[in-house]
Amino acid sequence: MAKKIIYPMLAVMGIVGASGAAWWYQNKSHSAVSAVADRAANGPPSAAASAKPPAVDVAQVTVMRLTDDTQAVGSLRSRQGVMLRPEVSGRVTQLNFRDGDRVRKGQLLVQLDDQLPLAQVQQSKAELSIAVANHNRNKDLVAQNFISQRSVDESAANLEVAQAKLALSQATAARLKIVAPFDGIVGIRTVNVGDYLKDGADIVNIEDIDAVFVDFRLPERFQSKVRKGQTAAIQLDALPGLKFVAVIQAVDPLIDANGRSVGVRGCIDNRRLLLRPGMFARVTAVFGERDKAKVIPEEAIVPQGGQTYVIRLKPGTTAGTQVSQRVEVKFGIRRPGQVEILEGLDEGDTVVTAGQQRIQRDGTEVKVMDLPRPAVAPAASVSVPASLPSTVGAVAVGAKEVVAKTLQGPNPCLERRF
Repeated sequence: MAKKIIYPMLAVMGIVGASGAAWWYQNKSHSAVSAVADRAANGPPSAAASAKPPAVDVAQVTVMRLTDDTQAVGSLRSRQGVMLRPEVSGRVTQLNFRDGDRVRKGQLLVQLDDQLPLAQVQQSKAELSIAVANHNRNKDLVAQNFISQRSVDESAANLEVAQAKLALSQATAARLKIVAPFDGIVGIRTVNVGDYLKDGADIVNIEDIDAVFVDFRLPERFQSKVRKGQTAAIQLDALPGLKFVAVIQAVDPLIDANGRSVGVRGCIDNRRLLLRPGMFARVTAVFGERDKAKVIPEEAIVPQGGQTYVIRLKPGTTAGTQVSQRVEVKFGIRRPGQVEILEGLDEGDTVVTAGQQRIQRDGTEVKVMDLPRPAVAPAASVSVPASLPSTVGAVAVGAKEVVAKTLQGPNPCLERRF
């Protein structure tokens, strides 16, 4: 009987305890919500006082000299070069040069056997002499009415035929003399005296290398930038440490459909004969230079959608404080770690380089971690005007520019040759 009374009592006590716990929990949650609402409405002055501005890294807008250029590879070739070959067959009787000699235009280099053509020349001269005498005699006789005008006309025609035969025999003999077509340096010959050469056989090459061409190709997007008269810095693996300057002489009007590139030819003054045709060249084509380009670190750029921004700092309302301002900028030349700013910033402006994600809106007060000194402008790249009056071009050894020795005579790159 007692057990029957105890069980209902325990059940009643459990229900009462659970009800009390539920009431206490509801009252505590309501108090917490009320406290949060009051804190949101009134704001805790202690929290506001303890809030710290975000820390950022900054840099200043600096002014330096920048060069708008691009890299390419090319090859050197002679300004003029040709392989000498005979037009007719014959045996070599004279070689009037040595391998590697400098020769002049019109100089006799190779003489083929011309005994038969010279005999034909002598025969033609004799026939011409007879034709001239006959024609003069006929002119005297027709004046005395001893012969008809027809005889004079025939003698005049015979005279012209004799003159043509002489010219033909002389031209045939001249083709057995191989002369230098231009000033240059001969290569290594492949024939000797006594060799019988067929027409078109290789004899020796002759190269004009007082000036050398450098041929290279640029992507088609640069075809609107490259112009005749611009300069290009040339470096060669065969001559480490040396830098030459080429003057752009021609731009191919045709874009290569296979590589979508444009051909460019530059000229290098090579009167020192340091360069040889066939060398591999590394080309830096210079499109322009800006002496006062505004530059910032590339970390300061904040792309957003299709626009580009930087966060500029300006003085705050109180002394010693700086606040943020988002500025849209337009940039130009890019260099490793640097970006040229064309619009939006002025020299000396301070921009945020790290911590941009902590700045949610304009006017945010920030704490500057470090303001480095403006970077020293790098040394400008070597540039030589297109005129290049009397030097071998700009030659640089390492980082030190060396003034080339002045040479006599006009720059061969400026000579017009066809």
